[in-house]
Amino acid sequence: MCDGARFAPEGRGELFAAEYDSPIGRLTLAAGGEGLVGLWLEDQKYFGSGLAEKLRAGRGGELDAAAAWLDRYFAGERPLISELRLAPRGSDFRRTVWALLCAIPYGETVTYGELAARTAAKLGRERMSAQAVGGAVGHNPISVIIPCHRVVGADGSLTGYAGGTDRKLRLLQHEGADAGRLFIPKRGTAL
Repeated sequence: MCDGARFAPEGRGELFAAEYDSPIGRLTLAAGGEGLVGLWLEDQKYFGSGLAEKLRAGRGGELDAAAAWLDRYFAGERPLISELRLAPRGSDFRRTVWALLCAIPYGETVTYGELAARTAAKLGRERMSAQAVGGAVGHNPISVIIPCHRVVGADGSLTGYAGGTDRKLRLLQHEGADAGRLFIPKRGTAL
């Protein structure tokens, strides 16, 4: 279940960035005074989305904490999301979806439809569009840590990952998810 991850209020101000070499490619981390605002994979769709500020090279604080978290994650440990101060920037709706992503257990997957139902319940609505939820998932600014890779199509298709479906599969395999029913579709608009 959710490990108690909380998002800091959005802030504005100077942002610092650092690069991190991972098994799935180079990552860019971005943080400000409020916490970690971004983690993007090299060549990721929506890279830096939602940031008005320029990123300056930096170290320390949240950048070092995120790098240490990633070291543990890629070493096969299961660090808690709540160990980091996260401050993803986005609408209230997107932040709601991103918080629900943090509740998906390590090594497990949910479908976009299931996530839409959870979002509807959280917002006190009868229904929620899986496409709207998918859009929020796709714009997650803190990849890997906020585990958007754990959301799959109802048929087991690995669609909709801004970092690429091959990386999505690698992350799920790294976590020990049941990949037997998962597949990369040959075509589609969400690849």
